[in-house]
Amino acid sequence: MRAIASPLAPPRPEPPIAVRSRSNALKRATLPPVPLTAARLRLRRQPEPGPSPPTRLSHPMPPPTATMSPAAGGSFPELTCPADFATVAAPGGRFSVVGFGSLLSERSARSTFPELEGFRVAVLRGFRRVFAHAAPIFFERGIAIEATKEFSSLSVEPCDSELIVVTVFEIKEEEVPAFIEREHEFRFLAVVPEGLDGVPFTNRAVVCARYSNEEYFQERCRGSKEIYNKYYGRYNIDKIWRDDILPCRLYLRHCVLAAKNLGEPAYSNFLDHTYLGDRKTTIREYLATTAAGLMEEEPPESLKSRYGG
Repeated sequence: MRAIASPLAPPRPEPPIAVRSRSNALKRATLPPVPLTAARLRLRRQPEPGPSPPTRLSHPMPPPTATMSPAAGGSFPELTCPADFATVAAPGGRFSVVGFGSLLSERSARSTFPELEGFRVAVLRGFRRVFAHAAPIFFERGIAIEATKEFSSLSVEPCDSELIVVTVFEIKEEEVPAFIEREHEFRFLAVVPEGLDGVPFTNRAVVCARYSNEEYFQERCRGSKEIYNKYYGRYNIDKIWRDDILPCRLYLRHCVLAAKNLGEPAYSNFLDHTYLGDRKTTIREYLATTAAGLMEEEPPESLKSRYGG
């Protein structure tokens, strides 16, 4: 295990050229500009772990404190193999996973982890969500739009000034190998989420963070083009982590709906603290301009359950 992984701080490129989609035609976004203000940020803490509590947020949450948690401004332990994951396992042989995109939906989380426990809402300080990597699953499912570069999925990356609303749940330790395989392109970091009252959790959790193309090829693929082709090359993806692509439309819609289902604070936080690859354009701004009309698009029948929020 690499003892400490330095936080990634990629450069802030110029905003990508706006890509007008076929659904843009003179539609206005219907999302109200509701900021995640201090007054809206106070919520009673939900238990961890235990029987799944209600996940809908109905009260404000605490604002970021003046003093960031030590991990938020520094480095995060990186987990590179199942043995490393064991170091963050809770008593009883389960470990905590942080959901920040599709896993904001309990239904989606349970479709991937049927035996998960303790699904709850939490806060992760010192990270931001960014649409900045190509996802092969969108090509597999036929929902990637190559002509407009709409095939990005979400990751998170360290950013001292940010706070994101996430979900946390526990899975069995024996599920770790499958988890690592499924999230092959990510860097796994050990983090300390907080309850909605700002109190840190007792146990650390695992979050899937941004990698780099060079590290991915050398470490995950062991320098093998054959391994790379197994995951990406067969989809003609020659660069995974990039800043010039846009969110996969159905996936973004799914994530927005999942956040909305958790309540207004989580919804506003997702809109205002999730960025395109330029790290400037928020999802609220994107839905009001380039992607106007996206939320009215329906998934094909075969994917309605998977991408229904």
